[in-house]
Amino acid sequence: MSNKAPSVSPSRVDSADAELLVVHEATQQLSHMNDPDTVIGHMLRLLSQITGLNRGRVVLPDASGEVMEIRYSYGLLAAERERGRYRVGEGVTGRVMRTGQVAVVQDIDAEPVYLTRAVDRDVLPPETVAFLAVPILNEDQPMGVLGAHRIRERHRPLHRDITLLRIIAALVARVLKVDDLIREQTAVLAEENQSLRQALSSSNEGAHGILGESPALRQAVRQTLHVSPTQATVLLNGESGTGKERFARMVHLTSPRCDGPFIAINCAAIPDQLLESELFGHEKGAFTGAVSAKKGSVELASGGTLFLDEIGDLALDLQSKLLHVLERQTIHRVGGTKDIPVDVRIIAATHKNLQEAVNKGQFRIDLFYRLNVFPIHLPPLREREGDVKLLARHFLQVASQEFDRNAVFERGVLDRLAAYRWPGNIRQLENVIKRAVLVAQNGWITVVDVELILTHESHVTDHLEAGGTPRPASAPSDAPVQGSCW
Repeated sequence: MSNKAPSVSPSRVDSADAELLVVHEATQQLSHMNDPDTVIGHMLRLLSQITGLNRGRVVLPDASGEVMEIRYSYGLLAAERERGRYRVGEGVTGRVMRTGQVAVVQDIDAEPVYLTRAVDRDVLPPETVAFLAVPILNEDQPMGVLGAHRIRERHRPLHRDITLLRIIAALVARVLKVDDLIREQTAVLAEENQSLRQALSSSNEGAHGILGESPALRQAVRQTLHVSPTQATVLLNGESGTGKERFARMVHLTSPRCDGPFIAINCAAIPDQLLESELFGHEKGAFTGAVSAKKGSVELASGGTLFLDEIGDLALDLQSKLLHVLERQTIHRVGGTKDIPVDVRIIAATHKNLQEAVNKGQFRIDLFYRLNVFPIHLPPLREREGDVKLLARHFLQVASQEFDRNAVFERGVLDRLAAYRWPGNIRQLENVIKRAVLVAQNGWITVVDVELILTHESHVTDHLEAGGTPRPASAPSDAPVQGSCW
């Protein structure tokens, strides 16, 4: 974009034409927005060269919000810009920032509030010099100040110069807001790129669907990779939604049994009267409806791995049969009489305290010790510092593809997600992100969107903890969940 001054000479336009020319040229800058320095600098140049409003400056608060500094200017030296610092409420500029009202100093020599801080008086013309300052507003709140000396063209009506400055201030506000939006989008994209780099550079655990960098998760992954090459029974302890099946699959996939079957059964999801047949199979005629023999999950998993989720919900009579499998590697089908040999590694998981269940007589102590050969604690999401943001970005990508959306997090969303307790852990986070993608307007997931969703989640959690509807049971699974990475 060219920085050349308008081709119309100031001497060849009257007052009204000059104002229209300034507004037209300034508005044109917005149509091909470059960096704020160029756009705002050009606007301030127009004010000086066409209307005689000299040494224009845009004064904005610094990071503290207490001190204002000259951020953009035309006709000021670097040293003058550096000196132009004011506390909010100090001097003419500071008062405009505090009150949001226009300030008119007809004679800077006669006004004690005018500080003469940025520009020394002796560099200005000896005749009377005025100073005008108008607020730069964002939704009726001052976000900065536009000021200029009024030296030439004093025959112009003062109110017209003030109106012109107000118009330019509104355009400057627009430029600043667009720049803020661009910076925010750039920051979001940078975060997204960083998350992609992390995902691409993740080590073995990422390859097996375990995503995270927290020490607590890495400890669980190290233990998993340590035990997986052996034949040891593994007991995964963790709250619901912490990814127990994913860790079980990781054990299987990094073990010598990786080419064999992986069968997953949720012991809490199947009624006791059906679970025995599901686990151990049945012979023809074993019960009404058993029109043919059927292999159970233990037999089907032979040569591979059987994952028993929610083992703490297994009935006592079935616990004894599972103990038989662990001790002898044989099964009896329901209605059968012969031993059927199997070669199966068992990985169990629970969110319950099995030792407490043993003490209450709800779980066999001998089975507990058979299962508890190598326990691994899976940390809840609230103990995985830093992983919430990583997982949220991943689930955002997955949900955007699933729902054919191009969703992006607004700045502040990830911090809000990281601050939530996540009683439902990773599964809850994934569902929240899906919901946020679906409700996002124009692809932007805002803090307000997330706050509303999390408020609803908190109400649901409170209801469940008070004895409301239990969690829905899941069906048996022998296939990995597609598209998720825990």
